[in-house]
Parts: sequence; C-alpha cells; structure tokens
Amino acid sequence: MAWHGTINCTMLCSVLGMAVPPAVAQTEWWRDAVFYEVFVRSFADSTEGPLAGDGVGDLRGLTDRLDYLNDGDPSTSQDLGVTALWLMPICQSPSYHGYDVTDYRRVDDEYGTNEDFIELVEAAHDRGVRVIVDMVLNHTSDRHPWFRESLDPASPRHDWYVWSPEPIRADWGGELWHKDPKSGLYYFALFWRGMPDLNLRNEAATAEVHHISTFWLRDLHADGFRLDAARHLIEHWPSVENTDETLAWLRDYRADMKRADPEAFLIGEVWSGTDQIARYIPESLDAGFEFDLAFAIVEGVRDGDAARIGRAIEHVASAYPPGQYATFLANHDMPRTMTTLIAGSKDRAEAAAKAKLAATIQLTLPGIPFIYYGEEIGMTGSKPDPEIRTPMQWTGDGATGGFTSGTPWHALQTDSADVNVEKESGDADSILCRYRDLVRLRRDHDALRRGEVRVLETGNPSLLAIERHAEHETVVVIFNCSGMPVERPEGFDAIPSAPVVLLGDNPRGFPLPPWGSAILTR
Repeated sequence: MAWHGTINCTMLCSVLGMAVPPAVAQTEWWRDAVFYEVFVRSFADSTEGPLAGDGVGDLRGLTDRLDYLNDGDPSTSQDLGVTALWLMPICQSPSYHGYDVTDYRRVDDEYGTNEDFIELVEAAHDRGVRVIVDMVLNHTSDRHPWFRESLDPASPRHDWYVWSPEPIRADWGGELWHKDPKSGLYYFALFWRGMPDLNLRNEAATAEVHHISTFWLRDLHADGFRLDAARHLIEHWPSVENTDETLAWLRDYRADMKRADPEAFLIGEVWSGTDQIARYIPESLDAGFEFDLAFAIVEGVRDGDAARIGRAIEHVASAYPPGQYATFLANHDMPRTMTTLIAGSKDRAEAAAKAKLAATIQLTLPGIPFIYYGEEIGMTGSKPDPEIRTPMQWTGDGATGGFTSGTPWHALQTDSADVNVEKESGDADSILCRYRDLVRLRRDHDALRRGEVRVLETGNPSLLAIERHAEHETVVVIFNCSGMPVERPEGFDAIPSAPVVLLGDNPRGFPLPPWGSAILTR
C-alpha cells in the first residue's frame, strides 16, 4: 500500500495530542506534480508596469498568464492543469539565456524585481502551483565580482575558481583552459571562457553557495531548484563529470537545503545515461531528468519502434527508487518534439498525431512529468539554441503572437499563425486539448501518478502496452506506434471485452487508429 510518511506522522501527532511540526507537511509534494518549464524571456511580456511592451517576457507577464497554466479551480478544463513551474535562470546576467550569473541574489532587471518574484510565487501558491528556479552552481559569469577578484592570485577569492599554472588534461572536448594575460595562470571553464567554473572544494565558496540557495528558499519563497550542470560540479582529473566528489558535495548540499526547507525539491540536470543518473538518487538529489527515456519516446514514436520505448521503460523503472526521475520530451537544449516528428512524417497532420501519442506515453508513465513551454501546442524549433527558445505563440498574430504589444526580442516561428493557444483551445482534437485531458487524467488516477508499471506482451511489434497498478486501481494504456490501424491482438487478455475507456483515439479501444492510444481500466 502506498502511503505518505508525513501524513502518517501528522495523524500520529494528532492522535497523541502533540503539536504538528510545520516541517512535516507534504515534504514530497513533487511526487504528484506535473511541471511546466518556462523560459521567462519568451513566455509573456507584461501589459502594465515599467517593463510592459518592451518585447521581453517578464515575471509580471508570467503572473498574468497563470490562469492558462492553472486557474486554481479543479472543476474547470480550459487551463492546462500543471501544478508546478520550473523557471529557467532569472538572476542578473549579461546574456539572454541567464546561465552566466553576475548576481545570485537579484532578479534580472529585464524580468522584474525580487518583489515581482515573491508576488508570482504567492499567486502560484494560491492556485496550488509550486515554483522552482534554475540554480547555476557549476560556474558564474566572468563578469561576476567573485571572478574579478579571483584574477588576483593574492585575493582570498582566487581559490574560488579552478586555476592552474598549465592546462590539465580533461576527458572533454573543446577549449577548457583559458589564460589570464596578467597573471599567466589558466582558469578552467567547461562550457566557454565567459563561464568560469567555481571551485566547490573551497569551503568558503561552498558556504556562499549554500547561503544563496537558502536565501531563495527562505526569503524569496522558492519551492526548490533545478540544478544546472549537476554532473560537472567537482573535477577529478581527467574526469570532469559524475565524480564521487560531485555526488558527495550534492549529498551535503541537499541535506542543508532540507534543513532550510524540508519541502524543498532538488532535481538535477545530469545529462548522462540512466545508470549514471541513478547514482545520484535519492541521497544526492530527489530526482534527475531521464534523458535516455526522452530520446526513446520521441525517436521511437518517430520511427515506429515500440520495442525501443518498452525497453527504456523497463530499464528506467528498475534503475531508480519508485518515481524518482523526471520524464520529458524536449527542453531548452534540444530540438522541439514537433520538429523531430515532422522530420519523420509525411505531413504536419501525421506529426501532430505522433506528438499526441508521445505526450500520452509520457504522461501515463511513472515519474515526474516536465513539459517544456509550447510543447503543448506543438511549437517547432531546432538548433541554434535561440531558435528553440522563441516567444510563446498565444494568438495567430504573426508579428507578435499575443506575446507582446511591442517588438518581440526574437522572431516567432513561421507557423505561429496556425500553431497557437487561441486556435487550439477551440479544437477538441488539438495537441493542446490532448495535454489538458492527460494532465487531468493523471491528477484523477492514483495508478497514473504513483502506480507500478509493467510492460505487457502484445505479440505485435507496432503495439506498446503498459499496465499501471496502484491499490484498488489498475489502468492499461495501449499505444499504436505505426501508421496502420491495429486490431486487438489475439490472446491479448490485459483488458476485458468491455473496458472502461478513460481517454483514447477510439472509444472502444480497438481498432487503434494510426499513432492512436487508449487508456482503459479493468
């Protein structure tokens, strides 16, 4: 039987007449959450206030659009229904993406103020929505005052960064060491010279990182962090990823964040294979993003490879503690799902059917679902990075897409007149409506949120079937990963002859249309 330890503790305290410690309330809220990843710059420009109409999305604009994400009323169906947000970096930074931070304690001027962030969190919490932020701990901007001070070898902050008289060999491609012409020393910067790596072996640097993170939890009321580049925190030359020292550092960091806020959620970007990511869970991180599974779902749907998806599901389920991984289809570093699927389809309609299938697979699997903004309407985009972070397409206005009253910071995708929230909200067969239905279905069924998963044998290479089981409930989900209708397989007894169809592309379950799916109870 699944149970929440915190709820049992609360009940016990009540029975014994003891005061309930505030720290015990729902410390694992994230197990039931559906997250939405937001690039604030591209989501919504505010309509009032000092930043209104400047063509850059901001925190007030996001607050104004919260009803699209979750209006706070479970009985309505026009909102997406997500229950948590992940905001990409919002600290002071000289770059559009924000991953080179110059001030960790202040919201970027283009996005608003610390007070705007607090107001966003309060408005989100009123709707039952949590908010986590990107915390960039591996590196800073080379314009950060810490790094400026570190350029002096005599400075107490010199050792806050990784310096060497000569470049040290690393198992990583590219130019990693950069010479300071004044001192003649080399500093290590894994991603590019403008983002020097912090030396987290330095106790003072680590202490300051802890203080900054605690500030976001306690003073700004964030609900947790997505930890950028989590696999790269501490090098053990020549290795610069997934070192034992990195896992140990994260264990201490996680413990300290839980002391600051027992409900804080820590999820890491460990862009590695499943077995490597699993090393971090649960002591070093609460969860990690499942990259292998993401690729298996999207590419498996594109290629009609149901078996690949099934193998990935089984491997992931066996690798982690139950549910302690994040499922996703695309993010800010990857081509958008629709772009990948269009490349393997005869037309956009076929790609849209595949996109709905991929979403159905993701949102009926165990784990913590993350949806990248715009995926729910089938936005397109491929590398370079700015092209997969373009403004949200709210309306069919090709110039601004309802994103701003000014000139957008970046041009919208060329398909925005046909791919937008306004148009898809009125189409029951749209990708957006499928996402809305799936998020609600997941909310309403314990088996889909917390249930065990089992891949079922179908005898058909085009057919993937999974069983989700929780106490008092079993749900079977069937996916047709081919371009041909599929009849009920002979001998397939996972569902009765008259199942209850919760959601599907055929109300009877079978035959499943091309790239169709059916979610049933038995």
